[in-house]
Amino acid sequence: MKAHEMLKINRQTDYAVRVLLALAKSGEGMRLSSTHIQTEMLIPHALMARIVAQLAHAGLVNTFAGRDGGLMLPRPASQITLREVVEAFEAPILLSECMQARGEDDCPFRSDCPVRSRWGRVQVAMMREMASITFAELANEALGVRMVIPDLV
Repeated sequence: MKAHEMLKINRQTDYAVRVLLALAKSGEGMRLSSTHIQTEMLIPHALMARIVAQLAHAGLVNTFAGRDGGLMLPRPASQITLREVVEAFEAPILLSECMQARGEDDCPFRSDCPVRSRWGRVQVAMMREMASITFAELANEALGVRMVIPDLV
């Protein structure tokens, strides 16, 4: 990786998180138009339909056609996690290529590698943390409800 590159989610994932955040902020059972969400969350028009389709396919939004249509969360925001959204838009999240299940010939140190096991622990911790973050928490924070956030390091 070059000095300016970083491990990051793709832009569509970021926009998908914004869509769900807008819906979570609006309250349970509320329906918002795609245009409203797109404007509020600064999502390019060209990507909105694709993001909504992918969210609907993953069961993360319900869509309604017509004049009174729009988007709505399919379940309470407290039951939708950041991990679900990331997994719906990203290929498997791997910190290192050695974490990918492939043939035994890929790495000569595979079975005895102390680094691989550490990458695995870090990856599990990251996935567990994303699974613990709900859109209800994110919405409360966005609406100004103070949350206690633990210090990182």
